[in-house]
Amino acid sequence: MLVNSNEMLLKAKKNHYAVPHFNINNLEWTKYILEECNELNIPVILGVSEGAAKYMGGFNTIYKMTEGLIQDLNIKIPVCLHVDHAKSEKVCIAAIDAGFKSVMIDASIYQVEENILITKKVVDYAHKHNVSVEAEIGHIKEAKDNIEKMENATLEDCLKMVKETHIDSLAPALGSVHGLYKEEANLDFETMQKINDELEIPLVLHGGTGIEDEKIKHAIACGISKININTDLQVAWSKDVKKFIKENDTVYDPRKIIQSGEKAIKRRVREIVTLFGTKL
Repeated sequence: MLVNSNEMLLKAKKNHYAVPHFNINNLEWTKYILEECNELNIPVILGVSEGAAKYMGGFNTIYKMTEGLIQDLNIKIPVCLHVDHAKSEKVCIAAIDAGFKSVMIDASIYQVEENILITKKVVDYAHKHNVSVEAEIGHIKEAKDNIEKMENATLEDCLKMVKETHIDSLAPALGSVHGLYKEEANLDFETMQKINDELEIPLVLHGGTGIEDEKIKHAIACGISKININTDLQVAWSKDVKKFIKENDTVYDPRKIIQSGEKAIKRRVREIVTLFGTKL
């Protein structure tokens, strides 16, 4: 069933595990992730970036596709359909109106006061529709960017954001990056723990791909209740698909080509949620 993220994330925070957020890119990825998580009997958040939404046809298409898969595949676990890194109030409203149960408004490129102002507008609309809202403080950059100029979150700004906006979860920038890490992830666990101790809402870690297992476990111990994974599944899927095409160069059926990456996705989903300690 489609739900917002509040209950699953608050349970994760209380019981010290993380709920997986897997970005989806097409029908097949959505199907594979739903099937594997249903088999494992764990909740899952399906993340949709603005780029993925455009690629798949729009928020209405994605909502109806996901709703249809849940029904046809007899999915029994809680599923949250979530907008990842929406850059504007307009995008969040469009997703909410299409049926999405959770949105992330990412106004982190602005100064804190402007970030709060934009975020509050989204919260006001979302909460009227029983939709959960995630926001970002600091600025989580791409791996290709200069990580020496990371804009990490501060405890003061996090407290201010939560107090003034009433968001449901917070993604503080604390050293993680999107994409493949060029060097070892340098997470600020001390600040992470301080933020968690002061806030009642769950914390989110973006850029989960490539962070060492022990650091993932440490982050969860410091209060991280949701971890976003995208590149990890892309790498696993593409590796198996490339191998299939190389060994089956006469195959042209797109279903067979795309499906050749199914086992890789499901295998990584199982490995990741085992690491996260995810529970229903």
